[in-house]
Amino acid sequence: MTHPGSVAGIHDALVGLATELQRRLHLEGDLNDAPRLMVVLDRADDTMRHLASYWENFRQKDDPKKSLAITALEDVLHAGRQARIHVLCNSRVSGGLAPAARDQFATVILARVSAGTWQRLAPIAGPAPKSSAHPGRAHVVQDGTAHPTQLLLMTDAEAADWLTATAAGLTPSRSRHGPRGGSGYRALLSASGRDDL
Repeated sequence: MTHPGSVAGIHDALVGLATELQRRLHLEGDLNDAPRLMVVLDRADDTMRHLASYWENFRQKDDPKKSLAITALEDVLHAGRQARIHVLCNSRVSGGLAPAARDQFATVILARVSAGTWQRLAPIAGPAPKSSAHPGRAHVVQDGTAHPTQLLLMTDAEAADWLTATAAGLTPSRSRHGPRGGSGYRALLSASGRDDL
């Protein structure tokens, strides 16, 4: 895991990721043995704004106007799945990225959003559904369809335990209880009806 803690570090990591994307796309044979890479952007809109500002301040005269890091992220959004590189954002990505790049997100999860935000992030799914005040209620939008979903709520400690167990390849205990007495490690996705998560 790499966690660049500064805008310069994020910039360099994304530019390096573009190099890795090109390397993977030019590999001969099957990519099934290549490890999956996950890019997680925290506060994506803020990150895009900071990357653009960083580039504006540090780019050289002959460098492109658009941030190399933002261009790299757009390239990964367009071709990354093919190369086993995936992008997760925990907030909207309305600015900084080209519209065609934003359209590459296969799944959008929206909780407590305004009608305007819904139309900007999930226009193909139709009008925004009525918002719920119930904690953890959201809509998962895939293939133009919005699925009402109950999300799992975890404390930071529960999330850390779950991530540690998952990274170690362990199945977290189902007897441990999370918020409101439910299992701290199972997402109850009402839209899919799955009980095997």
